[in-house]
Amino acid sequence: MSSLDQQHLFLGWNWILLVPAIMMTMTSLAGARHVLLSSVPIPSAQPISNTTATNATEQFLTVHNKARAAVNVAPLSWSPKLYSDASLFVRYQRDKKGCEFADLGSSPYGANQAWASYPASPLEVVGSWADEKQYYNHAKNTCEAGHECGTYTQVVWRKTTQVGCAQATCAKEGATLTICLYFPHGNVQGQSPY
Repeated sequence: MSSLDQQHLFLGWNWILLVPAIMMTMTSLAGARHVLLSSVPIPSAQPISNTTATNATEQFLTVHNKARAAVNVAPLSWSPKLYSDASLFVRYQRDKKGCEFADLGSSPYGANQAWASYPASPLEVVGSWADEKQYYNHAKNTCEAGHECGTYTQVVWRKTTQVGCAQATCAKEGATLTICLYFPHGNVQGQSPY
């Protein structure tokens, strides 16, 4: 992408759509769905090379665990089972659903999703989730009005111990779909993440 205006990164803790200066979020907690809007800076597009699975795993874990360390939460471990399930989800969404977000509302796992109109790296995607920290008020367990913090709180959820993530390159202009699954799931209504 040659211009920031042409970049789109769509994120999700069940659903977050991040477009230049506007983010729309649709979350699912105990069956309830909410739509929220907020402003977020768009990270610059950085093409990624053909990274090995190990390198991608390290990238996913590094950013998750950096965010967790910042709030004194134990690091996550990589789950081959969650990776396998996330990989099945992203391939299915790519092959059968045109790279739309997966409906993970009935999943036993926590989930964050991202869709970028360019080849987004694991560092960039998870970094964008972690950047929501600036809007989160831990003392009140709330998010600043007009913003969404659900992907951040899932990243740092204390009771979550495992993560597995996968990405798929979509036919839509080289777009990237990312899904991370978490166990045990976070974002339990009425509980603080840490």
